[in-house]
Amino acid sequence: MARIKKGDQVIVIAGKDKGKTGRVLEVLKGKDRVIVEGVQRVTKHTKVGQSQQGARTGGIETVEAPIHASNVMLVDPKTKKRTRVGFRVEEGVRPDGRKRTVRVRYAKKSGEDL
Repeated sequence: MARIKKGDQVIVIAGKDKGKTGRVLEVLKGKDRVIVEGVQRVTKHTKVGQSQQGARTGGIETVEAPIHASNVMLVDPKTKKRTRVGFRVEEGVRPDGRKRTVRVRYAKKSGEDL
């Protein structure tokens, strides 16, 4: 199970954007990288192209680049500070009566579920 998921609030702990916070837009699982909103912005030059709806405008646009997952930490929803992620195994019962175990992520600082 992943420690960081899409939609999580994270803070950057290393690199040029250290201290910035943002929401995870995408997780690139195979490369251990995440794309965070407002972090690691780079300029991208685009050509004027032709699409089915009409002409696409070109020029310089800024986009978020991936950042390594080890350089970000989750923000604790209770204390609003960075925290480690822990996993707790909970047992429950499915609607058809069978047992099931679930791994639940929680913030180690406050103990609150994520």
